[in-house]
Amino acid sequence: MTRGGDIWIGRYRGGIRQLRHDGCDWWTDTLFEAAQNASFSVYSPRHDLHYLVDEGESGAIGVYRAGSGSAAPWTRLNCAATGGADPCHITLSRDETRLAIANYTSGSVSVFLLDSAGLPITPAQVLTNTGAGSDRERQTSPHAHWVGFDTDDRWLYAVDLGTDEILAFRVALVGVDAGQVAYRAPPGSGPRHLLLHPRLPGLAYLASELSSTLSVLTGGNGQFVARDCRSTLPSDFAGDNIVAHLAINSAGDRLYISNRGHDSIAVFALDHDGRPSLVQHAPAGAAYPRHVLIAEDLRVAIVANEKDACVTVLPIDDTGLLGPSVATIPVPGAAFVFRA
Repeated sequence: MTRGGDIWIGRYRGGIRQLRHDGCDWWTDTLFEAAQNASFSVYSPRHDLHYLVDEGESGAIGVYRAGSGSAAPWTRLNCAATGGADPCHITLSRDETRLAIANYTSGSVSVFLLDSAGLPITPAQVLTNTGAGSDRERQTSPHAHWVGFDTDDRWLYAVDLGTDEILAFRVALVGVDAGQVAYRAPPGSGPRHLLLHPRLPGLAYLASELSSTLSVLTGGNGQFVARDCRSTLPSDFAGDNIVAHLAINSAGDRLYISNRGHDSIAVFALDHDGRPSLVQHAPAGAAYPRHVLIAEDLRVAIVANEKDACVTVLPIDDTGLLGPSVATIPVPGAAFVFRA
């Protein structure tokens, strides 16, 4: 479950836009233009700061504090170059002293130490990868797409869509050490996002963009082994599809994966051991669902739809299943949805 607060939409080629509702109707409101190309963010409760990527070739992150009221909804406190191109994912260490960023086009990972105020200490440590995959269009070079620290802040993991790898970097006193391959995904699968189960240590889920699959991984401590693999698509679907976002509910018993092409949210039930069973393909209500926010306090899933440039709102019932969209709100450049 995501933290409460106002709902905002990160956008390509535009600032972040507030999404509001009255329990029935949904509409967009305040625009904060300074946060450009915001395709992902992370929040620090310790410092009450939001870190947003600027997914542009120059590669930067912005540090912001959310305000109240439409007159001054946000304050930008800092901006720092990542040293990589097209940063697309960002994460904090559990102790909130380090910030890591996946730079998609350059295929690199950037790591900042944070000062006592939560601001990044520059320059970033930039970790590069080499290699390619079997897909001659999408895997000609490394493409880092996700980063995350383990629960003990001992390892930083990075998912590389371009080389079909999960990399592991041991966290050092200052920065991180050289990486090792923690897992080799099937050739051409294009791993995109990893999710560490919040309640079952040593269990993780890997969403692979190019193969439209969900893999169950076990291990940790710098290494993973695949235990299961499931398709995110119906067995009779023959069209083009690429997987996007992976999310889990607070109870840890429902997993949600967005399908771009089939234009659905695949819902998996997780048993007490975390084994997934597909229970639903819920229509996203628009084309190319790139990101889904599970807002359990509002009993809805809010989906950013890339091609139709809108967000849709899907009710969540008591079993975690999704209902048909009850609202479609035009949002040009919609990339992801977050709380502030």
